[in-house]
Amino acid sequence: MILDRFRLTDTVAVVTGAGRGIGAATAVGLAEAGADVVIASRTEEQLRDVEKRITAAGRRAHVVVADLNDLEAVAALAEAAHGAFGRLDVVVNNVGGTMPRGFLETSPRFLEQAFHFNVATAHALTRAAVPVMLGGGGGSVVNISSAMGRIQDRGFLAYGTAKAALAHYTRLAATDLAPKVRVNAIAVGSVATSALEVVLTDEGLRTKMEQSTPLRRIGEPEDIAAAIVYLCSPAGSYVTGKVVEVDGGLDHPNLDMGIADL
Repeated sequence: MILDRFRLTDTVAVVTGAGRGIGAATAVGLAEAGADVVIASRTEEQLRDVEKRITAAGRRAHVVVADLNDLEAVAALAEAAHGAFGRLDVVVNNVGGTMPRGFLETSPRFLEQAFHFNVATAHALTRAAVPVMLGGGGGSVVNISSAMGRIQDRGFLAYGTAKAALAHYTRLAATDLAPKVRVNAIAVGSVATSALEVVLTDEGLRTKMEQSTPLRRIGEPEDIAAAIVYLCSPAGSYVTGKVVEVDGGLDHPNLDMGIADL
């Protein structure tokens, strides 16, 4: 049956930033597809809630509380997976993000920090994971990029540049690691997470964003999780080096940040 190709039975995944939002939905979605999951973030309480949902799906969770901006800490998740479950098949580099900032307020240091948190962390974990994956015959990596990596709006110079870099990192890493390890990314649009709290709690802003999105709604974390399950499962086994756009059809910004001309 075609649905069997979306199963991840008895595989092992690592999901960063798994305490809430896209990371939590992804961890639970992978578990529902049959994977055991290493979940990592700063906040233990959030991770324990996700752990319960994974257990309810009939799979095992291994909780790692860590500062994932620390490259050694994020790289250590590969060995944590091997130690807890004996293998590693899937990595989801979800942790990342950078606050909007005007051009003159974006210092070189701020730009470096954006690159570190969005790109260097993904590389650190992927680099550590690959030998473990190869020991089991191969694996799949999914990086969480953003629509802002290909469209332009004021205030997103650091964030958009970093996410564009992550998208091309994905293509280059896929070339380096083929055929045994597949590497793909998702360019995420506006999704109902804590990052959009200001919009979600303001009916006027929410309506404006929805009406500026071709599909006339804000995405749910599960929209992204479903795409990740596809990319990591046998259903996506002929896909590598691709950036999948899960963004409601965006080809331009859907909310004006209100940053004035210089």
